[in-house]
Amino acid sequence: MLNSKIVGGALLIIGTSIGGGMLALPVATAAAGITNSILFLFACWLVMTAGALLILEVNLRLPAGSNMVSMARETLGLPGQIIAWISYLFLLYTLLAAYISGGNDVFSGLLQSLHIHISTSWSAFLYTFLFSLIVYSGIRAVDYVNRGLMFGKLGVYVLLVVIISPHIHPVSWKEGYMPAITGSLMILITSFGFASIVPSLREYFQDDIPSLRKVIIYGSFIPLVCYIIWEAVIMGVVAREGDSGLIALMSSEHANTGLIETLNGSVHSNLITGFFSFFTSICMITAFLGVSLGLFDFLADGLKLKKGGVQGKLTLALTFAPPLIVVLIKPGIYLKALSYAGVCCVFLLLLLPVVMAWKGRRMAGSNHQVFIPGGNLSLGIIGIISISLLWVAWVYG
Repeated sequence: MLNSKIVGGALLIIGTSIGGGMLALPVATAAAGITNSILFLFACWLVMTAGALLILEVNLRLPAGSNMVSMARETLGLPGQIIAWISYLFLLYTLLAAYISGGNDVFSGLLQSLHIHISTSWSAFLYTFLFSLIVYSGIRAVDYVNRGLMFGKLGVYVLLVVIISPHIHPVSWKEGYMPAITGSLMILITSFGFASIVPSLREYFQDDIPSLRKVIIYGSFIPLVCYIIWEAVIMGVVAREGDSGLIALMSSEHANTGLIETLNGSVHSNLITGFFSFFTSICMITAFLGVSLGLFDFLADGLKLKKGGVQGKLTLALTFAPPLIVVLIKPGIYLKALSYAGVCCVFLLLLLPVVMAWKGRRMAGSNHQVFIPGGNLSLGIIGIISISLLWVAWVYG
């Protein structure tokens, strides 16, 4: 029987994963088709979960509260610390910019439906400010808010799948071109980029390793199942080709609202449109909260700042101001930001943990090896996969 804390921790991972990445998947992988998408989703889940467990392994060697900067400094010295700073900041700021952009797209649409007309810039600022207050309250507040949102999100997700499924045309699943997956691999990777909150979860669970294992494995597997079902439903209903098809939405600055409109045109149901809008909103909020929490804790650890008082407010400003400025300058950065974030995910959440775990095992023997069988051979395989993914991103990005 799982206790409520494990459920809460798993929901934090699910909430961080099932966000903008889930909404972008049918659009990003439309050209590749459903079969190829499922194959690569499973592969990305496997390797990213292994990376998360390696991050946990390295983190357990350090005092609770340590984040990626401390981990890199202890295992790789000053060069590792610098690399971790740059790559981690770029990853989390890019993800946060994507979720602010995508969330504001939905938020401004909601305001317009309520006949509240404000500029895109002001709605982005308001959206960021409201939910940053929850992050400032700490992981416990994020946990409880996230639990409520997640139960609502999963409930609406099930309703959407049940209601939309009768409109599926299985013939649509037969289309697809495998080489097209190269252009969407980074978004698939980003969809499992939850490992940034692993150090926060370790502190929350007070070194309870069995519970942390369960949280990471259960929390990452559920998004995989949800992604596969979601891909099948959306690709089976919404046309791939055409001016409003899934492929065309790849170049749209309003991919989320565009997908809602296209889905409405395919199923002709206001009920589905309302549910989908609600689902989209919660996806963005839960992903926003999870990534924001990871960045807030990272900055507090790296800059040695307190999480409350004046220093806490400074940390909050450093967390949200840079990505908000990016979104204000370029509002339609959503899908492009997710692709950039995928490159950072590969480097920071796969390749760097492999190097840190290898160095840590040499320094401290075999203690705290968390659920990664195969020893250094497994580390080598994950490292080769990471380098291959970076090469694909370089060539096809």
